[in-house]
Amino acid sequence: MAEGIVEVKNKLGLHLRAASTLAQTAARFASTVTVTRARETVSARSVTGLMMLGAGSGTKLKLRAEGPDADEALKALQALFANKFGEE
Repeated sequence: MAEGIVEVKNKLGLHLRAASTLAQTAARFASTVTVTRARETVSARSVTGLMMLGAGSGTKLKLRAEGPDADEALKALQALFANKFGEE
């Protein structure tokens, strides 16, 4: 298992394009990846779930990956957030 806290840094927050990129990246891994905001946890593979988090710019989210490639999955998702999903 691997966990980390990320901050949404892009201006538009976790909008449709960013959520889609996150879900597509999570789907490349065998591990189960979840994203948590406050008390709401959703699958990182669910665009709808990610959108329902309502994560605007500056929001902190907890990423959790469980499975054979958990560390790699976590690093890949952290990189998306660090690079502002390639938007800026």
